[in-house]
Amino acid sequence: MSNDASEDLKSGALHYHRHPQPGKIEVTPTKPLGNQRDLALAYSPGVATPCEAIVEDPEEVDNLTSRSNLVAVLTNGTAVLGLGNIGPLASKPVMEGKAVLFKKFAGIDVFDLEVKADDPEKFCEVATALEPTFGGINLEDIKAPECFEIEEALIQRMNIPVLHDDQHGTAIIVAAAIQNGLSIADKRIEDVKIVTAGAGAAALACLNMLLLLGARRENIWVTDIDGVVHTGRAESMDRWKAKFARETAHRTLADVIPDADVFLGLSTGGVLKPEMLQHMAERPLVLALANPIPEIMPDVAKEARPDVMICTGRSDFPNQVNNVLCFPYLFRGALDVGATQINDEMKLAAVKAIAALAREPSSDVAARAYGGQTRLFGPDFLIPTPFDPRLILRIAPAVARAAMDSGVARRPIEDFDAYNDRLNRFVFRSGLVMKPLFTQARTATKRVIYAEGEDERVLRAAQVSIEEGLAQPILVGRPDVVRTRLDRYGLSIEPGKDFELINPQDDPRYRDYVDTYLRRTWRRGVTPDRARTVVRTSSTVIAALAVERGEADAMICGLEGRFDAHLAHIRDVIGVAPGVRDFSALSLIIVSNGAYFLADTHVTTDPTADEIADMCILSAKQVCRFGMTPKIALLSHSAFGSRDTPSAQKMREAVELIRRKAPELEVEGEMHGDAALDEAYRKRVYPLSTLTGEANMLIMPNLDAANIVFHLLKTVSNALPVGPILLGAAKPAHILTPSVTARGVVNMTAIAAVEAQSCEES
Repeated sequence: MSNDASEDLKSGALHYHRHPQPGKIEVTPTKPLGNQRDLALAYSPGVATPCEAIVEDPEEVDNLTSRSNLVAVLTNGTAVLGLGNIGPLASKPVMEGKAVLFKKFAGIDVFDLEVKADDPEKFCEVATALEPTFGGINLEDIKAPECFEIEEALIQRMNIPVLHDDQHGTAIIVAAAIQNGLSIADKRIEDVKIVTAGAGAAALACLNMLLLLGARRENIWVTDIDGVVHTGRAESMDRWKAKFARETAHRTLADVIPDADVFLGLSTGGVLKPEMLQHMAERPLVLALANPIPEIMPDVAKEARPDVMICTGRSDFPNQVNNVLCFPYLFRGALDVGATQINDEMKLAAVKAIAALAREPSSDVAARAYGGQTRLFGPDFLIPTPFDPRLILRIAPAVARAAMDSGVARRPIEDFDAYNDRLNRFVFRSGLVMKPLFTQARTATKRVIYAEGEDERVLRAAQVSIEEGLAQPILVGRPDVVRTRLDRYGLSIEPGKDFELINPQDDPRYRDYVDTYLRRTWRRGVTPDRARTVVRTSSTVIAALAVERGEADAMICGLEGRFDAHLAHIRDVIGVAPGVRDFSALSLIIVSNGAYFLADTHVTTDPTADEIADMCILSAKQVCRFGMTPKIALLSHSAFGSRDTPSAQKMREAVELIRRKAPELEVEGEMHGDAALDEAYRKRVYPLSTLTGEANMLIMPNLDAANIVFHLLKTVSNALPVGPILLGAAKPAHILTPSVTARGVVNMTAIAAVEAQSCEES
């Protein structure tokens, strides 16, 4: 990463953590507190009853409180990321980040606790005293060897799962990668020679996990900053490291690497030299996990040994060893059966589940997770990616079963089909709905032009798009203004180098743009003088002309001005796609319990039944790009014929039109909103409805309803809005709104880029 890019990341990280409010987590109630009775039930006097129930039966705490889904992320800040001993206060952003990952990937609530206690015994006293609060403890960023002492002591003293993720999370993923790598190389784990660089907590945990899988201690060689761990060595030794000491005259990594089948690096960048790799055994497996610079870069390793299989800790290379592959789902399975500990059987179950997932035949779910690409098990795909939605579906049940089989489950699961169904529902409510679009956008980078190229939000979004490989930005803006604002916001991207800039005051294509615009609009009364004025003064027209002329693949506008004014320009220059009656707009709203698409939120005041049918079919195509199956509900004040007003009749007719035009779509209506979102209620009151599950596409009878619902949901639920997504344009064009954030512009960039890819394919 360049210095400038590094500085941009630092600036962006500070902005991210400060706005719109400090930090990354908050506590929200799960029960209503809307009146005096609610308050009486939640607190005094009603709360006394559940307290008495827990006194009578302590197991009731799992049914009456959030404890069974609450984990403590606990640290003293002595070994934080690559920052070292920065102390508990400075470690808090990392612990909040861990809390976010638990919640996002597995629906687990977290209190992060930063404890000012370097002494292991004092730390253990604090942690042990907190057992009544938590269903599990995730130890984080504690230096070795104290982390071993603390974990061992807490497991003995506490009756809830305790896991030092830096050790065991890494160990589980490494073991899965080694298991699959050795399978491809046709080697047995009990026969292979394993060499490590690094002998910290993670490395030693990896080796212990490999011993459980069948590796032999006599085949393991451990090296660290002081050389080979050998008998009689006094420097930097402890009882955990001494377990792997060898009687040998070898003293360096170079001495022990010849004929090694597996290299496990958890040390520092560049320690594995190409000449060392050349002396390893046939089809060597290299896990170079130092960050940000691995022990050997994959391209260097491939050049030295074309037969090498390599894993790193980086997301920009295949086979990323990332703890998020494991720890959320390991805890999910443990909590769901009320496990009293996370034992070896549960860890091994996680290893086998991760390894098996990489070997599974490709599926639609997997392809969506990888942006439409089919990944096949092999040297470049030894382990799944961290965003594979199937991880929770494989790991959590495997861990839960292992806890039950090994006798540490207090609440065994009786119906695993129902449990798997619950996990499945969570996958599609996790808020990761944008991930497939981001992944797909990177597969074939498209040119996205931003009409308001001088806006801070666009400049920040352009920076992210370049760094993430989402798109090739083209900005409409005055060069001096753009450069001044890039400097002001601390952004390193440069016009002409990182992105193209169209100067609305002096672009050599101006006359060509005027000619194109005039040809598109002269039948609507536009004169040459008017054409010259519009092209000179409207950045939206310039962006639309660039797309129309093939100089850009997609456009984004609307950060300033009225939606309908931008739409008029797009209508004039780009027009509607063949066979489409008119434009419409789809908006995505991501709330805590799911993602919902609403239409038409911005265009048609009172659409006809035919227009609603067309809108639904176009919307469904967009929803599929998110890796979701459209479940469409046409909403009304009428429920299945209960009212016979014109709007109810219109929605009723639209349902039949959709079923005729697109019989493959799941659509139902006209219906109330609660029936669309509550399957249990719908089955009870309308048992003949054909809609299954929960609707994720909500189609409104008119613009008033759709726009009002969208803005209310966005405001009252602290939701993440995406869009609006313009439907029906002949070429990809999208109009945002002035309230959009830089994050919103980035999201729309990914959507526009994927849409451009689809246009090229068709």
